Amino acid sequence: MTSRECAIVTGASSGIGAATVRALVESGYEVIACARRIDRLEALAAENSAITAHYLDITDQASVDQLVADLSEHKVSVLVNCAGGAFDAATVLDSDPSIWSKTYDLNVVGTVRMVKAFTPAMQKLGHGHIVIISSTAGHVAYENGGSYVAAKHAETSLARTLRLELNGLPIRVTEIAPGMVKTEEFAKIRFGDADRAAKVYEGVDAPLLAEDVAEAIRWSVTLPSHFNVDSLVIRPVAQAANHKVHRTK
Repeated sequence: MTSRECAIVTGASSGIGAATVRALVESGYEVIACARRIDRLEALAAENSAITAHYLDITDQASVDQLVADLSEHKVSVLVNCAGGAFDAATVLDSDPSIWSKTYDLNVVGTVRMVKAFTPAMQKLGHGHIVIISSTAGHVAYENGGSYVAAKHAETSLARTLRLELNGLPIRVTEIAPGMVKTEEFAKIRFGDADRAAKVYEGVDAPLLAEDVAEAIRWSVTLPSHFNVDSLVIRPVAQAANHKVHRTK
């Protein structure tokens, strides 16, 4: 890999995205760390000269276009779509359609924008790897999570569709579907309350951490080029299924 070949990680200002940046740098990649909170990205970039901070709002096409222009001299071979999130825990009947739109735009349409933007560069380079971070919510529905479940099902479908449409090209497509992951922000943003967010993980012995998911991403990306991980579901041992979690109290 030349010094001009690089990986892009979206949602890199915290959680799984930031952990993925660190993991890929440790594996020898130059990484473009992208998110809206540029102050956090600059702090991350200060850790290693192989990290470049770049402002990006994947819900804004102009922002994505600017990233493409700014990276025109780079050889983008890996795209890790970590940006996403959940914004409610309402039943379908009690939900706000604007939250559904926000959730879908960030998780699904934003990922589509990035795939459309950088797949041509991979085609020109002659190889590439697109990683989509979905969720076990993209495989099995559960109550009070309709907006997020629907968006993550769409991301799972996006990965499967891309794999079919890119068949015959040397571009790998991997979906990583984490179960319960304890990060600093995900549950807080979803519930809007720190105490309520803490209850999600209460009594759970060793939920996954952002670094665990990053390790799965690193593994899939660094495998030999003929080896594709189609879909990888990862959970803590305490979680047998979305609705089945062992709690010690």
